[in-house]
Amino acid sequence: MADFINKLGVDWRLLLSQAVNFLLLIAVLRYFAYKPIVNLLNERKRKIEEGIWKSEEADKRLGQVNEMAKEKMKEAEGKAMMMIREGEGRAKEREAELLEEARKKEVAMLKNAELEVLGKKEEAERMMQKEAAAIVKAAIAKTVEMDPEKIDEALIKKAVEIATSQ
Repeated sequence: MADFINKLGVDWRLLLSQAVNFLLLIAVLRYFAYKPIVNLLNERKRKIEEGIWKSEEADKRLGQVNEMAKEKMKEAEGKAMMMIREGEGRAKEREAELLEEARKKEVAMLKNAELEVLGKKEEAERMMQKEAAAIVKAAIAKTVEMDPEKIDEALIKKAVEIATSQ
């Protein structure tokens, strides 16, 4: 077999030195290139996995925050509706109070108007009584000056005129 290798032109010492050089090259490349590249790739892989994990965690938290926001919105809407209802209730109460005040003022104004009308009526009656008394007084004074027979005839005529006019 050694003859065969010699006939092919292969020198075993040269082959051995090339094999040693190749192994040294592999060792050097492994130490200076392969391990740093593998470490870099492993670190990158770890960061990517960590990023994916953090992204999933952030998605979960975002979902929780969205749920909390929805709950808060529902709670706020409920409070707003309650405040609106309370406001409507207070408005109705205030409206009832204002209507009651208006009724009381109306009654008071009507009473005042009635009292004023009664006062004017009494005043008018007094004026009429005064005028009637003055007329009667004047009539009596005139009748005293007249002749009694003429008074009877004048009274009869007046009574007839009054009776026929009615």
